[in-house]
Parts: sequence; structure tokens; C-alpha cells
Amino acid sequence: MKFKMNMRKRHIMEGYSFIMLWIVGFMAFMAIPLGRSIYYSFQNLSPSKAGLVAEYVGTQHYRAAFTVDVQFLPLLQSTFTNMLTHVPLVLIFAMTSALLLNRHFRGRMLFRGIFFLPVIIASGTTLKKLMEQGATNLPIFLDYDLYNMLRLFIPGDLLINLLTYADALTMVMWDAGVQTLIFLAGLQTISPALYEAAKCDGATKWESFWKITFPMIMPMILVNTLFTMVSSFTRADNGVMDYINQRVFAENNYGYASALGWIYFVLIFIMIGIVFLLFRRSLSSMEGR
Repeated sequence: MKFKMNMRKRHIMEGYSFIMLWIVGFMAFMAIPLGRSIYYSFQNLSPSKAGLVAEYVGTQHYRAAFTVDVQFLPLLQSTFTNMLTHVPLVLIFAMTSALLLNRHFRGRMLFRGIFFLPVIIASGTTLKKLMEQGATNLPIFLDYDLYNMLRLFIPGDLLINLLTYADALTMVMWDAGVQTLIFLAGLQTISPALYEAAKCDGATKWESFWKITFPMIMPMILVNTLFTMVSSFTRADNGVMDYINQRVFAENNYGYASALGWIYFVLIFIMIGIVFLLFRRSLSSMEGR
């Protein structure tokens, strides 16, 4: 007897087959450590000859993070503020780069590889060492004292923000490799016939971008937004991650560090949920048109 599946069930099985390897890996290597970290966040752990001795303290660590610790909340605020400014810059740069790399010109495969090189080279410990050596800062802002030169034309507070964003362009370019490839893949799925039809109707390239290109790559924008957010929250210069690592490895405060980690995770989860809701509404409105 043959087992028959309709198209919807077949698509569901295909989806699960793609993520099955991740599910197996999660259950084998991550589920137990995550469970232990939740348990540790409600305990006060102290090392002994027999190992770690746990003493139940309830929500003391969580309350201390918001009421006693004077460093955690400012670090959280700084991290989320940097994310709100870093993510749009990366997405804009990645989309612009993808639009340029999607054109037909000599050596475009070489340029695509160059745009992706920072993902391979400048990551993890290597990126942290480069940042400590000042490789991610543009020397033009210090060598030519642009602040004093432009202060006569632009208000000081606004100028500081503009120079800060401009100085972060190196990190934006280094962080945009994966996003550029995703946008490029999305652009190549758009049929050229759509642009030809729009051109016959008298649409300009600007109108074609907003009426054809942008709606068609909206799913890629969602993926890149989520990827860039997670990357921003776990980047090498993330103050919250460094602070949690210090509580673990410098102070051996495993319980408090676990609580900080779960607070950080919940806040990130909420931010990702908000992005999902916003994009879900926009995608639904586009499908209804």
C-alpha cells in the first residue's frame, strides 16, 4: 500500500528534512547546557573540592541585575542603541552592493568574492584583535581633524553623530558580506520580463525599484534583518557579552552570569518577535494587493 501525501504535507516534510540536522544537533549538544544555565540562574554556585555547590536563591540574580548592578543596564542600552543604528546601515550598504554586483561587467565574480572575504577573514578573535589595533577606524577623522573643520557648518551634537556613523563604515562593510549574497540571490530570482514590461509602460529605474525590486526581495530583507540583528548582538565588541564573560571567567559567578545571559536572550527574542510582526504585516499587505 502506497503512502500518499498532498502537496501541503509534502512541503511540511521537506521543511522538516532541511532543519532535522539542526534539531538533532540542538538536542545533542545545546539542550542540556541551556537547561543547566536556566537552573544555574536560580542558584548561587560556589566551587569546592567536590565541584560546584548550588544554593537556591530564587530570583535574586534577576533582581540584582536591574536594581543592584550599575553596569549592566547602561551596557544593555548601549548595545540596543548600536543595533538600531548598525542594522539599517548594513542593510542599505548590502542592498546597494547587491544591485551593483548584479549588473553585467568584467570581473564581477572577483568583486563578489572580495565582498565576501571579510566574512571569512575578519571574524571572531581575528576581528577582535583588528579592532584593538584600530584597523576598523578610518584615520581621516583624526589626521585631518574633521570635527573642527566642519563644526562651523554643522551643529556639534549632530556632527558627532555623523562622524561616529561615518567612522563605523569599515565595520558596516565587513559585516555586509552574507547579506550582500542573500540580496544578490534574491535579485537573480526576479524575472527580467517584469522590468521589460515596466519599461514599456514608461516606468523609470527608480519606479521599477520600488514597484518591482523592493517588493520581490522583501523576504530577503526579513532574513537579512534578523541575521544582522543577531550578528550585532553577538559581535566581537559587544559590551554585554564581554561583561557576562567577565562574570564567568574572572569572578566565577556562574549563577549571576546565567541570569544575565537569559535576560539578554529574552530581550533579543522580544526584538526579533517585533521584527517578525512588522514584516508579517507588510508581507501580508503586499500579498493582498
